Amino acid sequence: MRGKWPEAGEPVAAPLSYLALGDSYTIGESVPEAGRWPMQLAAALRERGIALADPRFIATTGWTTDELSAAMDAAEPLGQWEVVSLLIGVNNQYRGRDVANYADEFAALLERAIALAGGRPGRVLVLSIPDWGTTPFGQASGRDTAQIARELDAYNAAARARCEARGVAFVDITPASRAPGAGVADDGLHPSAAQYAAWTALSLPLASRMLGTENIPGTFSRDARESPRAE
Repeated sequence: MRGKWPEAGEPVAAPLSYLALGDSYTIGESVPEAGRWPMQLAAALRERGIALADPRFIATTGWTTDELSAAMDAAEPLGQWEVVSLLIGVNNQYRGRDVANYADEFAALLERAIALAGGRPGRVLVLSIPDWGTTPFGQASGRDTAQIARELDAYNAAARARCEARGVAFVDITPASRAPGAGVADDGLHPSAAQYAAWTALSLPLASRMLGTENIPGTFSRDARESPRAE
């Protein structure tokens, strides 16, 4: 079966390719490479028997939506990927950009992600933006943390709506980032590997269905069509 580890004596197929797009939350600022959530997700899927390669990253700490788009332009040609993930927007909010601007630029990135996934919305996974205002850095920043939360909620609502309109999986990890005791890295701002593990746990069931045996290239699995988000 395509995307599964072969039985004894079967030919070994190349693992499925994975492109991870984003910012510090995708590149895993302040955690080891293995602790990044896309790396954890790929490893967890392999444990479920889905032969997924470690991701290629196009992600850098501090990037906004337009900066990620420019980096993707510079990296062309990117080719086609079996899975594409996208998590972007916190730096738009941090820099005070309005939600309408974010929504437009996110929608353009979402279309690019779908195209990179071979035109298959069912092979794109979007994670919501976590709430940096709950971190020690956020608490000490002097910024209004309630306003940060409201603005991020608006950003995430815009992203969710665009994902739902395109049939793209949306995983809401923001409540996990706000949970008491949510793990934070030594820098006091970015998630720890343990918090990324919680995001992976939320993403894994949907990602597993996306790459299940029903979902061969060019088709969509029943679950991916009918359950485009996980919460």
